[in-house]
Order: sequence, then structure tokens, then C-alpha cells
Amino acid sequence: MKFPTSFLLHILLLLPHATCSPLHGNEADRMALLGFKLSCSDPHGSLASWNASSHYCLWKGVSCSRKHPQRVTQLDLTDQGLTGYISPSLGNLTHLRAVRLSNNSFSGEIPASLGHLRRLQEISISNNSLQGWIPGEFANCSNLQILSLSSNRLKGRVPQNIGSLLKLVILNLSANNLTGSIPRSVGNMTALRVLSLSENNLQGSIPEELGLLLQVSYLGLGANLFSGSVSQTMFNLSSVIYLGLELNHLNKAVLPSDFGNNLPNLQHLGLDSNNFEGPVPASIANASKLIDVGLSRNYFSGIVPSSLGSLHDLTFLNLESNSIEASDRESWEFIDTLTNCSKLQAIALDMNNLGGYVPSSIGNLSSELQILYLGTNQLSGVFPSSIAKLQNLIALSLENNQYIGSIPEWIGELGNLQVLYLEGNSFTGSIPFSIGNLSQLLHLYLQDNKIEGLLPASLGNMKNLLRLNITNNSLQGSIPAEVFSLPSLISCQLSVNKLDGMLPPEVGNAKQLMELELSSNKLSGEIPHTLGNCHGLEIIDLAQNSLVGEISVSLGNLGSLERLNLSHNNLSGTIPKSLGGLKLLNQIDISYNHFVGEVPTKGVFLNASAVLLNGNSGLCGGSAELHMPACSAQSSDSLKRSQSLRTKVIAGIAITVIALLVIILTLLYKKNKPKQASVILPSFGAKFPTVTYKDLAEATDGFSSSNLIGRGRYGSVYKANLHGQSNLVAVKVFDMGTRGANRSFIAECEALRSLRHRNLVPILTACSSIDSGGNDFKALVYEFMPNGSLDSFLHPNEGGTHSPCFLTLAQRLSIALDIANALEYLHFGSQRPIVHSDLKPSNILLGNDITAHISDFGLARFFDSVSTSTYGVKGTIGYIAPEYAAGGQVVASGDVYAFGIILLEMLTGRRPTDDMFKDGVTIVSFVEASIPDHIPEIVDAQLLEEIDDYNESPAKVVECLRSVLKIGLSCTCQSLNERMSMREVAAKLQAIIETYETEEALEVAC
Repeated sequence: MKFPTSFLLHILLLLPHATCSPLHGNEADRMALLGFKLSCSDPHGSLASWNASSHYCLWKGVSCSRKHPQRVTQLDLTDQGLTGYISPSLGNLTHLRAVRLSNNSFSGEIPASLGHLRRLQEISISNNSLQGWIPGEFANCSNLQILSLSSNRLKGRVPQNIGSLLKLVILNLSANNLTGSIPRSVGNMTALRVLSLSENNLQGSIPEELGLLLQVSYLGLGANLFSGSVSQTMFNLSSVIYLGLELNHLNKAVLPSDFGNNLPNLQHLGLDSNNFEGPVPASIANASKLIDVGLSRNYFSGIVPSSLGSLHDLTFLNLESNSIEASDRESWEFIDTLTNCSKLQAIALDMNNLGGYVPSSIGNLSSELQILYLGTNQLSGVFPSSIAKLQNLIALSLENNQYIGSIPEWIGELGNLQVLYLEGNSFTGSIPFSIGNLSQLLHLYLQDNKIEGLLPASLGNMKNLLRLNITNNSLQGSIPAEVFSLPSLISCQLSVNKLDGMLPPEVGNAKQLMELELSSNKLSGEIPHTLGNCHGLEIIDLAQNSLVGEISVSLGNLGSLERLNLSHNNLSGTIPKSLGGLKLLNQIDISYNHFVGEVPTKGVFLNASAVLLNGNSGLCGGSAELHMPACSAQSSDSLKRSQSLRTKVIAGIAITVIALLVIILTLLYKKNKPKQASVILPSFGAKFPTVTYKDLAEATDGFSSSNLIGRGRYGSVYKANLHGQSNLVAVKVFDMGTRGANRSFIAECEALRSLRHRNLVPILTACSSIDSGGNDFKALVYEFMPNGSLDSFLHPNEGGTHSPCFLTLAQRLSIALDIANALEYLHFGSQRPIVHSDLKPSNILLGNDITAHISDFGLARFFDSVSTSTYGVKGTIGYIAPEYAAGGQVVASGDVYAFGIILLEMLTGRRPTDDMFKDGVTIVSFVEASIPDHIPEIVDAQLLEEIDDYNESPAKVVECLRSVLKIGLSCTCQSLNERMSMREVAAKLQAIIETYETEEALEVAC
């Protein structure tokens, strides 16, 4: 967790700022500034004024002393888009008091020469791509007050002598790759007010000397590898406002009973994802200024202290995934007291041991409440209707409890709800008609209850609904056509009910539908041919119904289809050959019907393990692996004549009807051309405003081929220059006529809106509208990555691509660590854990300094307790984990496997689909056979040349390669239980890099 920028700026404003004077300059200072200019690239002309026509004290970003008008005292080039490296010549600016270069793209190392500037008070170089170690020479800057180096790629240890900076007020080293422990000498820095070391790989125990920092107001140590216990002195820092220890491995320990007594100024408390246990101390309320309380994913037990109700500024309370209990009126008293917290916006109590009745006072909670999570507990009885007073609720989670009775009518009064989780209870009765009032709803989960009655037609009012799941209930009657008129619906799951009647032809209106699961019902009639209009469909499951007729040939148009299950019906006729042309179809079950004729011999029908045909006595032929009887010529000819006659009759009728329909529809279309509805877009922040199709068209010169960066399976990526923005962006335009494109767009939106990590391609905004021709248009806007993909560097001679230089071993290891850190964040550190599902070199983009960024979240899946994917996983051949071959569940170890393959590819220079890998030989077995003694025989030829150049330490480099290859093999174990987690992988890679990386053996060449 990072401290607020406003807090840092407030402290910065306390420092003196010099102004410039147009007097004649000092030659040494001018030459130092020119040396800096030569070392960096200036794509936006920020240094245009740095020329001989003006005095250097008038140059942009330069300030000179009033007392010594020829001497530079400040260099402030924050957020100017500069690249290159920071010249050591800055060390010649002997009067320099402040150097501010944050929010640029500088790479290389921090010049140690800055450590010779005795007057220096501020070094702010955050949000760049700096590498190397933090110079120990900084300890010489005895007047330094601010040292801010966050969000770079710095490695190694925090300098042991940093504690000598006794005037330091702000130390911000967060979001780097630092390792080792916190130097105990930090406790000497008694002037320190901000200490931020979060998002690194620091380990060991948190030194108790930090308790000596009596003036510290921000203490951020989250997202590291700290272990051991927390010293009592840490909880006695009376000046601390922000205390973040989340996402570590702190030992099981009980918070002291007087926890909040000595924290009168505490506003933000983050202890999430550790091993704290015991009760939540009632004294926490004595920290009376608390705004955010994060205690989730620990082992806290006992009851929620009612004293929390005295926290009048409390906004966010997260106690999910603990062992908190409640069973009677007394233990639920905390709800009564929380009604005093008028600013409360979110309460998360899911995944605990709460039981009994929720008190009716829950309706008296803050009118500002937006999130209420009570799922996966043992709640029972009837949920209080008073909750209807909470009109600002957008997310209500009551799933996996023991509720009975009908779904209450008050549900329809929560008009702002976007997420409603009621699955896994024992609700009975019918779905209230008033549920249609939830016009903002995105997700409706009612599965695994005992709901009866009809599906209300009012569901058609939910114009923004994405996912509808009412599986495993006792619904009756027909499916209302209104359900399939929902413009955003991507998943409709109504299996295991008692639904009857015909599947309405309006199903073809659900153009964005990707999952249709209606199995185990009593549906009758024919499969509507309009189903073929739903080009995004990936799953169709209509098994165990009473459907009749033939499989519509139109299903052969579903190019995105992956799984088709029509088993246990009364279907007849032949199997359309067009199904064999569906390239993504990997599972088909049409068993126990009345199909006749020849089985197709293409596509999925060539894989006997993916095809189920049992119970169709009239089928014949097909692939030899299917072991079907041969087709007789007589039966085949007879069948063909019968089909030909029937086809001619039907065609004649159809042509007449279609001609009339075309005329009528054309007239209607011209009279009132409909606007296509678009899905709700998430907010990606205020950096970029909402963009339109027109904006993007202008920014790309009409999507000109000259701005085309590349093409993917679902669309094209263009370089763009948005009006009013100084930096280039990348625009991913989805080809809405391509199967799966809409799902990819939605998946990326859902995944990326809450992700923030330096090794993920930052998404800036999204666009969902119509183009100039009235067609559906969807695009995502990302930060521009100038060096393209890792794939283009590893395989520069393929497809006419050329990389600027080869990747050294040091760079490959650094890229591997970047990827590992990003995956660790996705699996462990993000708000909702995510599996990427399509990790490969072409989806890893490289910035100016070869920093790696994972991109393309079009196949990403959440795998938390709320939304677990169990259907087949797509990906790219060569990188798909073996357990997915049978349509396994989405799990994090699938990404681990893909990462292992990429690691092997980076070191061998061979794709997993290389022509040499055949007849049972894979890239994994190829590497296994060469360890430990034949490493030089398998590594990339470029790396082999690099090894040969290091005459003094080739054995050390080979040992480094061997260690990294072993990690790759460990990640690609056939058994997913034997693979390491990405947290372990990242830690091991970091240790290897530190052990083997020396200037002589692994220097960076690019």
C-alpha cells in the first residue's frame, strides 16, 4: 500500500525553493547541465530552452541561488517524458539542494556522484525505471531531508549506513525489487516522518528499533516477505497516521489488549493477509481517528468488539476470511453500535463463523454504505427487511448461508445494486417480480437454492445484466423471451430445474451471449436456428431435456464454440458436417439421441476422447478411433436422396419467406435504425477522460496501417496520439466480427479495472460505442510500450521482425523476475485473485528500459470464492498446462506452468512448438535431459557467445543458468501440486540474481 501523494507534497512544501536570476553563469554548472542533457532523450521538447541563446538559470526546470546567482540550486524536471540515463555530471552541481526527476522514464543506475553533494536536501526520482543498487554514498548527504526512489527497478539491499541521514524526513523506497532486511540503523533517523518500504522483497523480522521513530506519521511495510513477530513498540508510535503491514508472513501473534491506546492519530490500519490470531482488541476503538481498518485473511477469532461504533470517521471495515463468531443478540451487538459510524461505506464480514439472526438494526447503518459482504457464514432465519433503507448499496453478498423462506420483496427496493449473491442457501418460493427493478445489476447469482415458480419476465428490465445463474433450483414454466433480449448478457445458466416449453427463438437476440447452460430441464420442441446468430457462444449445454428435430446447420457458424452438449434428448437427423469445421470446438456430447448417417471426419471428430456418440444406433463411419460401424453404400444413397428432396422443398418455402422478410425488415430498418447497446464500462481513473470512436479514429489517422503495431486473435493494436495528451498510447481495437472478441473485451475490463502493478501494462480507459457505420465498436487504451514484445526479442528473425539488440542474460533474468512479480501480485496481492490464462512471450511487452509488462487479459479468470471458473480454459498451444487438456478448473498453477515454459524458452531460444519437439520430445524433456552437465549445449546461441566472453567466470554463469532452468522445470511439473507458487518462484529468482549477478559476469548490453 502506498502513502497518499498529497501527504508527501504537503511535506515537500515545507522545504525552501530557490528562484533563478538572469546573471552570467558559472561554466562548471553550465557544463554539468549540458552533460545531463546529452545523457537523456527528450521526445516532447521539454529541454528546448536549454541552448546558448539564454542563460542556464532561465532554462526550464533550473533554479539558481539568490545569494550566489551563478550557482544552480534546484533541478526540477518532474513529469517531462524524459528517457535515457541520469548523468553523473550532476555531481558537479556543488550548490544543488534539490533534484526532482520523478515521473519520467530514466533507466540505468543512480549516479553515486550525487552522494558528494553536501548541500543536497532532496532527491526525488520516483516513477522511473532505474536499476542497480541504491548508492551507499548517499550517506554523505548529511543535509538530506527527502529521499524518494519509489516505483523503479532498484535491487539489492537498503544501504546499511542509511541511518546516518539524521535529518531525513521522508524515505520512500516502495515498489522496487529490494531484498535483505531493514537496517537497524533506521531507528537512528529520529526526524523521519515517512517510511515507505512496501512492495519489495524485504524479509526477516521487522526491527524493533523502528519503535524509536517517534515522529513517524506514515509507516508502510506491506507486500514484502517479513516474518517473525511485531514488536510492541510498533504499536506505541503515537504520531503514526498510516500503519501498513499487510501481505507479509508475520508470525501468529495476538494483538496486545491495549492496541489502540497509544495510537491517537492512526487513520489507516492494514494488517491483512498475515497470521495474526486471537481476538480483535476492543481497545482498537481508542484509536479514535481510524478511517480504514483492514484485518482480513488472518486467524482472528472471538466476536467483533462493539466499541468499533465509537469510530465516527470509520469508512472501511474488512474482517473477511477469519474465524470471527456471532451466535446471539449480545455477540451481534456490534451492528447496533456501527450505526453510529455515519461515514461507513464498506463492511466485509464474509468467510467467518457468524451464525444466527442478523439484527434488524443493520438497516440503520450509514446511508453511505455501498458494500455489505456477509457470505460464507452460518447465518439463518429471515434477513431483516430494514436493509431496504440502505439505498446506496451496490454489492450485497449473502451467499453460502442457511437462509430459508422466499426471496424477500425488499430486494427490488435496492435500485443501485450491481452485484447480488444469494446462492448456496435454502430459499424457497418464487423469484419476486420486483427483482426487475434492479436496472443497474451486473451479476445475479441464485444457484443452489430451492426456488420454485416461474422466471419473471421482469428480468428483461436488467439492461446491464452480464451474468445470470439460477442453476440447481426448481423453476417451472417456460423461459421468458425477455431474458434473451438483455443486450449485455454473456452468461445464462439455468440448468437443473423443471423448466418446460420451447426454447424461444428470441435466444438469437442475445448477441453477446457466451455461455448457455440449460441442461437437466424439461425443454421441448426444436433447437431454434436463431441460436446460430450468437457468434460469441463458447458453451452450449442443453443435455437431458426433451428436444426434438435436427441440429440446426446454423450452429456451424459459431466459430467461438468450445463445448457442445446435446446428450439425452430426442434429436434426430444427421450430424452437420459444419460442426467439424469449428476449430475451437474441443468437446461434443450428442449421446443418447436418434442421430443417423455418417459421422463427420474433421475437427473435434478426429479426437475420440472429446466425442461422445453412445446411444445413437443409426450412426456410422467417422474416424477409425471412434470404432463406429462402416456406412453401407445403400443406406448412404437412400439417406442422401431423402435429404435432397426435403432440402429442395424447404428451400423453396424458405426463399419465398426470406424474400418477404428482407423487404419488410429493410423498410423498418431504414425507418428506425436501432442503436446498439453497450456494456457498462468500469472506471479507470481520471488520468484520461472518456474517449469516443471519433477520438480514437483521429488519434490513429483513421486506424491507418502506418500506425498498426500488431494483430492478435481478437483485433488489432494501433499507436495513437490522443488530442491533449503528450504521451503516445496503444489502442487495442476489437474485431467484433471475430468469435470471442466480446468476451475478451469484457474479461479485460473486469480484470484490469482493479489491478495496479508496475509489471502490468497500465490500462488508461475504455471505449464501447458504435463506429461511423453504426456497428458495435469496442477498444481499450493502454500506455504505449516502445520496445514491443518479448517474443520479438527472443525470435527476431521470424515474421520479418527485428529487435534493436539481443537480450543479455542479466536482462533475461530481470525480465523473468518482472513477470514473476506480476504473477505473484495477480495470484496473491490483487483485490480478487486472478489467473491470466494466456501467458506467452507475445503477451509480455517491454518498456524503454526492457522492463517487462504483462498484457492481454482477454482470457483472465477470477478464482476467488465468489467466482470460480470450472469450464474449459483457452490459451496458446505450448503454454497450456496439461491439466487443462481435459477441461480442468482454472487454477493459479496453470499460470505457473506457462511461466515455466517461458523461462525455458528465454534461456534455450526455442519455442515450445519448435519443429525439433516431436515424437514425445518436449521443451521440458529436452531441458531435463541436459541437466546438470550439458547446459552449454542447449542454451540460446547468443547466450553461449556471452558465456564464452567471460573467461574469468564462465562456470559461475553456467551455474546461474542451471539454477534458473531448474526453476523452469519445477514450474512445469505434470502434477500441479508439485509446482511452486509464484511467490516462491519470485523469491528464488531474486536470490539467484543476487548470488550470481556481478558486473563482470552479467553486465547489461542493451
